[in-house]
Amino acid sequence: MNPEWRNRYETAVEAARKAGRLALRYFDTNVSVEWKQDHSPVTVADREAEAFLRTTLLQQFPTDGYLGEESGDARGTSGFRWVIDPVDGTRSFVRGIPLWATLVGLEYQGEPIAGVVDVPAMGHTYRALRGAGCYRNERPIRVSDVAELGKAQLFYSSLSWFVKAGRRDAFLRLAELTDRQRGFGDFYGFVLVAQGSGELMVEHGCHYWDLAATRAIVEEAGGRFTDWDGQTDLNRPDVVASNGRLHAETLQVLTGK
Repeated sequence: MNPEWRNRYETAVEAARKAGRLALRYFDTNVSVEWKQDHSPVTVADREAEAFLRTTLLQQFPTDGYLGEESGDARGTSGFRWVIDPVDGTRSFVRGIPLWATLVGLEYQGEPIAGVVDVPAMGHTYRALRGAGCYRNERPIRVSDVAELGKAQLFYSSLSWFVKAGRRDAFLRLAELTDRQRGFGDFYGFVLVAQGSGELMVEHGCHYWDLAATRAIVEEAGGRFTDWDGQTDLNRPDVVASNGRLHAETLQVLTGK
């Protein structure tokens, strides 16, 4: 294993856990909420967790690039870039719902090589390094072997995102073909696919920092992760994560192609 990859990965796991514990101090405490220009919420937990991650990662790897939801983009020269969402699921966080996480993704020359999703309110850390396996805490995880859409479990965040994007009918077509649908949104649907608890996570309205860590985890767990056209452009708002076996059929249903 490339020692530069391994060193950064181990640092990411430790830093994500510490940042998650920092954010956890504010969870379920009636923390004040501010609303950004894009109408998304932000709290002191988001800002403090990201400040900790940015400082920790760039002090140890000062030539790496960095992209954070709250603090923006910083170019690097090493070929590595960190992609951070300090509290993914802030809407859940501010309403006392424990489905939120600290996300740390790592890219090398534009490709995802590692991801960490720390879920402090549930005591879980999902982590993956390319070529080294995917884990929930110390337990290896892998996508399911379900190969029929009619037996699949579908995850998503909210129907409202598909309505806003004009993709309501496409999503409902897919929902009708699957066995069960659950609104386990944000990071959670992706890691559920990675651990084999469902087959599909379909989203619209995502940002790059929502996806970098989860893509690394889903792919290392044996799944596929693309936009609705089957490409791997994380700058697009539309995404499908699957166990791989159902990916092509799912894209066909969503696009009608």
